[in-house]
Amino acid sequence: MQLNEALAGDALNRLKRAQGQLASVISMIEEGEECEKVLTQLAAVSRALDRAGFKLVASGMRHCQRARERGEEPPMTEEELEKLFLALA
Repeated sequence: MQLNEALAGDALNRLKRAQGQLASVISMIEEGEECEKVLTQLAAVSRALDRAGFKLVASGMRHCQRARERGEEPPMTEEELEKLFLALA
């Protein structure tokens, strides 16, 4: 299944925010910020990445379901989507 902005949607926005958060974490480390603050922000980046991944899987599931409803062969099987989901868990 090919990803594009329409399919990625909210996940792409989440990834862009996470990119900014990660840059901030790097700056915090370079500036000698307190460990607790750095780890708190790093945990936020990690959660943002997880959510983006789950959004991509959910979008893929909806895309495949719509293809089935139109009588078309979906680009991915349920088993393939499940494997991707479990890779994130």
